[in-house]
Amino acid sequence: MQGDRQVIATLNDILTSELTSINQYFLHARMFKNWGLNELNEKNYKKSIKDMKQADALIERILFLEGLPNLQALGKLYIGEDTQEMLSCDARFQKEQLPQLRDAIALCEQKQDYVSRDMLEDILEYEEEHLDWIETQEYQIDAMGIENYLQAQVIGDD
Repeated sequence: MQGDRQVIATLNDILTSELTSINQYFLHARMFKNWGLNELNEKNYKKSIKDMKQADALIERILFLEGLPNLQALGKLYIGEDTQEMLSCDARFQKEQLPQLRDAIALCEQKQDYVSRDMLEDILEYEEEHLDWIETQEYQIDAMGIENYLQAQVIGDD
């Protein structure tokens, strides 16, 4: 099925974002693991895997629309040096990604590509939930202090 060129280009932009996200969250996961912060490692690792599955779905959709998925482009990684900075970097990345997804959804609606729109809406919902989780972590750090927060992240190692 020959897809709309604008839609294919936009899906490739979202693919770039997902590929970038995979790398950022995977690195943060491994940094957390190295520091013994098991809960944060697990959450970030699962996020990177989810992003990989989302990237896979985007690749399949682009191919179905007879486009060429661009796996060579990566955006800027925001890598923190401590837990608070890492969460802040992840929030920054999410906040940049959400408007891009909303614009892509609007384009797909305009071009009447409802399958791509629905896929992007699912991605948007997941990304919004993840941003909410990050903001909850930042709130907990503010409320209980970084030391108590970090202690809670270590406890999950049974």
